[in-house]
Amino acid sequence: MSLSLNQRIWMLAWPLLLSNLTAPLLGLVDTAVVGHLAHPRYLAAVALGSNFFMFLYFSFNFLRMGTTGFASQARGGERDTRVVLLRGLVLSGALGLALILLTPLLRETGLWLLGGSDEVQALARQYINIRILGAPAALANFALIGFAIGTHNTRVPLKMTLLMHSSNALLDILLVQVWDWDVRGVATASACAEYIGLAGGLFWLRHALRPPRQRETIWQWPAILALMSVNRDIFIRSLALLSTFFFFASQGARLGDAVLAANAVLITFLLILSNLLDGFANAAEALVGEAKGKQDHASLVRAITATGRWTLACAALGLGIFALAGAPLIRLLTDLPEIRDTAIHYLPWILLLPLTASAGFWLDGIFVGATWGAAMRNTMLLSVVIFFLFWALTQGMGNHGLWLTMNGFMATRGICMGWVLWRRLSD
Repeated sequence: MSLSLNQRIWMLAWPLLLSNLTAPLLGLVDTAVVGHLAHPRYLAAVALGSNFFMFLYFSFNFLRMGTTGFASQARGGERDTRVVLLRGLVLSGALGLALILLTPLLRETGLWLLGGSDEVQALARQYINIRILGAPAALANFALIGFAIGTHNTRVPLKMTLLMHSSNALLDILLVQVWDWDVRGVATASACAEYIGLAGGLFWLRHALRPPRQRETIWQWPAILALMSVNRDIFIRSLALLSTFFFFASQGARLGDAVLAANAVLITFLLILSNLLDGFANAAEALVGEAKGKQDHASLVRAITATGRWTLACAALGLGIFALAGAPLIRLLTDLPEIRDTAIHYLPWILLLPLTASAGFWLDGIFVGATWGAAMRNTMLLSVVIFFLFWALTQGMGNHGLWLTMNGFMATRGICMGWVLWRRLSD
């Protein structure tokens, strides 16, 4: 018996929902472990280092998105999907090694932009030097997860994520709480967990690592150029998106270590929301890509509509969770009074995020599945311009202005992408 569209969405989404919800749990463990050390500078240093890697790694999230889009379209068009994965793994390995070689330049540039006190920067430098060694595995995991989503094998990302984050949590406790490695322990745990996840992903997707039926198709230049073109556009889009988070963190650092650490706690709420919404966005990627591969416009519209309804439901759920559990979660994350009280003071801004951010996450999934890389790039660049206009108008409001700017940016992103989608469906 064939499944209904909603059943297919849930079959795709539930492993991704669980997988995505474990991602902020990693941040919760890191924050909780370091947040109970003797001085706030440890939490502030991990916040700086984590923001650095959020910017760095998500700049290369095109490896996941591009792989998902092309794998789902190949599946819909009944073409060989294995070449998509192999291209992604080759590219990710080369880029990961390049990041290690460029560490001194990337590290010093990033810390200069992020700011923070000398003590916090010194600790963040140790964190970056260690965690960067996991870069090849981190980028390869993007390609593996993207391929699994695109081929509707969504249980693999769940298993990979659970393996990575459980390993990270155990290593966090051992290295920080038992061996007193402070920020070095958190960084070591993260780097090791990336390689553990990579080993698991290669094992679970081993059937897709066999050479394709036509070995030479891996190096077909039209396909490679198409992949690079979409990846280029998504790369620019990701850089623009994460530049806003980078700027947000740097401005928070200039307001003092307490605000920097409090914002690091609060940004976890945005990560929880994004990962909750991304379950259905990832389902949209797979279904929209499949429909485009089949050149079936009616199926494309149905996939967009159905995943949109589920996104609204998730946004309402996120709002309820933040309203009821926001303050208790902050108290769980840190028992340092200054950071705890500062985070609770700015918590109301977090309650707006389910309303302002949800559409953007859902539309990302649609654009990735359709491989509308140029549209993703252009709408993001416009939204970033508006982000800085918001900040110019609100910078006198301090951290309240920063959070108002972030909410305005999220809303703008959804509006711009929604307009593009409406125009393309109307043509």
